[in-house]
Amino acid sequence: MDEHITPEPILQLGLAFWGSKTLLSAVELGLFTNLAAGPRSAKAVAADLELHPRGVNDFLDALVALDMLEHVDGDYRNAPAADLFLDRNKPSYVGGLLEMANARLYPFWGSLTEALRTGHPQNEAKVGENFFTALYEDADRLEQFLHAMTGISMGDAHAIADQFPWDRYTTVIDIGTSEGCLPVQVALRHPHLTGGGFDLPEVAPIFNKHVASAGLTNRLQFYPGDFFTDALPPADVLVMGHILHDWSLDEKLMLLRKAYEALPAGGALIVYESIIDDDRRANAFGLLMSLNMLIETQDGFDYTGADCQSWLRDIGFESTYVQPLAGPDSMVVGIKPT
Repeated sequence: MDEHITPEPILQLGLAFWGSKTLLSAVELGLFTNLAAGPRSAKAVAADLELHPRGVNDFLDALVALDMLEHVDGDYRNAPAADLFLDRNKPSYVGGLLEMANARLYPFWGSLTEALRTGHPQNEAKVGENFFTALYEDADRLEQFLHAMTGISMGDAHAIADQFPWDRYTTVIDIGTSEGCLPVQVALRHPHLTGGGFDLPEVAPIFNKHVASAGLTNRLQFYPGDFFTDALPPADVLVMGHILHDWSLDEKLMLLRKAYEALPAGGALIVYESIIDDDRRANAFGLLMSLNMLIETQDGFDYTGADCQSWLRDIGFESTYVQPLAGPDSMVVGIKPT
């Protein structure tokens, strides 16, 4: 056996769920929100969060080793990134997504083998339930979910606001906008832009609340509708973020055609999500996200930049290109001919 080859990477990957579940439980317990008020001893944390003393030190020290906490002079405190992104009281909180991962995705992924053998979703659909139907019937739960979507999109929104040539355009509408993270960040950075977001009618009060908190009510408005049954609202730039991977190829192409029809000559479509690298070797997150679509959807899948560019060109877009954004995400841009 080659002495330079060890089983350590295999074991770390195979047991990676240990660290993942430790973080997810910390978010569920509100640990980082608790420590945002200041350093605390292990005994104080156990009392605050009603934890049994047997496991609390190992729990907290594991989070130190995972770079989520710091241990100084006998007390525990949040590491900088955890303090910024995992304190529920901060607008930068992204833990909503992790809360959903803990409550839903973590148990569903336990059935990945079944999904690979059957090709069928492993979520609520297995027992005849529809997660999104129940979600949209509960206003508080819907707001929490949409806020989680803001967390996952915030880095992309900042990157798109910086990297796309917005000076060439005057209007933008985000399709499947959720809270409106993308149009808000773009409008804050580019005062000449107006537009808004398109989503199901139930989203309107949540979108309007987010837009109002940014002081943009006079420039951004909500467009209610269903992108499967309704025409898309026209704008110089349309954006589809973390949407296409939910659907089959035929549904993807239908949505892209609708965008093409809604754009003026010279208009632009931005598609962004965890675009898989063309060689399908490097973007592990994008490939794992595609497996998540196997778990969560009937026919959804993620795709490469080359795939998306090919679809756009076949529909009629020109000057397509792929540009990296934040983390594992990229945007694919297509320009409608003039």
